[in-house]
Amino acid sequence: MSFKWKALSAVLAASLVFTGCAKEEKTDTEAKKTKEPSKAEAKEKEEAKVTEEEVVQAYKDAIVELEKAKEGQEVDFEFVTKLYNDKLQALVQKRDGEFSEQIDQTITAALEAGKNKEMEPMIVKQVFDKLMQKEFFQTIRHEFTEINENWGDKEEVLEEYEEALNFYKAIEGTVGKRDTAYGTNMADAIEGGFNEIKAAIETGDQLAFALGKQVVDKTLMKTFYFATGALPNGYATKAAAAAKTDEKEAKVEQAEGWAFYQTVYPYLNKNASEEAGFILTQFDLQTDVKALDAAAVNKAFVRGFAKVALHEYEESMEDFGEDKGVITALEGALFINMIENDLKTVIGEQETQALVQTAQVYLDAAKAKDKEKAEQHMKNIEEVLNKAIEAAK
Repeated sequence: MSFKWKALSAVLAASLVFTGCAKEEKTDTEAKKTKEPSKAEAKEKEEAKVTEEEVVQAYKDAIVELEKAKEGQEVDFEFVTKLYNDKLQALVQKRDGEFSEQIDQTITAALEAGKNKEMEPMIVKQVFDKLMQKEFFQTIRHEFTEINENWGDKEEVLEEYEEALNFYKAIEGTVGKRDTAYGTNMADAIEGGFNEIKAAIETGDQLAFALGKQVVDKTLMKTFYFATGALPNGYATKAAAAAKTDEKEAKVEQAEGWAFYQTVYPYLNKNASEEAGFILTQFDLQTDVKALDAAAVNKAFVRGFAKVALHEYEESMEDFGEDKGVITALEGALFINMIENDLKTVIGEQETQALVQTAQVYLDAAKAKDKEKAEQHMKNIEEVLNKAIEAAK
């Protein structure tokens, strides 16, 4: 079956809508004001009957069916669509309402295009798979918000913790793949973050919960970055390499990168819109995959995450002496960790290691509320991150 790129682009045009208005992680106040869309409300009772385990299993069953396309077998799109409608759609619609996105529309359109043979089955598989992983990630964030809002009700909070942990099981395979590809230990870091959260709930330490939450959240984001724009195993690199010999395979890799990128885009777009937009265009299936520049995508990620880190540190100084000052200090350090390997190439290993150490010293100073010491090290952090931004152009 030949590629029907016009139809494909029409299906994925929704990305321009939902990524354009996708929001960063909500504050507690914003989360409380969120209203669910009418469709999600209509399915709320139905969703309540579906356990987290059933949701995750439905996703896995759908992937098994969609994987048949890899072997050239016929995919039963009716079966996958029914799984989605019965077990997954309500969850996706609720996250759409919470994060102002249109993921349900995109997944539904992709499944319909696959059924009508208007889209390559492997493209459908990648769109479905990676967007569902995004939704599980967003649901983990949702559960963390619920924990924060219900802090003090230990029974309720522990239940929400278990729900977050169950949804993580749907995407831990992706974490494992990236660990294998890059020789990292992100799975251990995430497990450690969840353990910190559990211990914080038991002791009633809300700051410790917030810090553990950030470790889980940003390490998952690092996983999605590794899958998209990191060198040498991101999908930008894979698509660009495949384009030299097999455009069909290259388009599948490009689609996979596009779908994974949807999880990272909102954070980058807030503080590095130029870089975020460039990367989005590179992964857009309307872009000739032969023109995809993996090195340029990687540098855009480095500049983007460095800008995000600078923003987190700015907030940390503004809120110094408060819990938020400590939380954003950790976030800044975690964004540096996200691009640590890239920084070694951009500014050198010695300066990168010094930056990582300085970020830790600043975090310790924020915890100790030692503003004089924090300000001394903040100047160095800002200088090095700005140097990295310039060097990655």
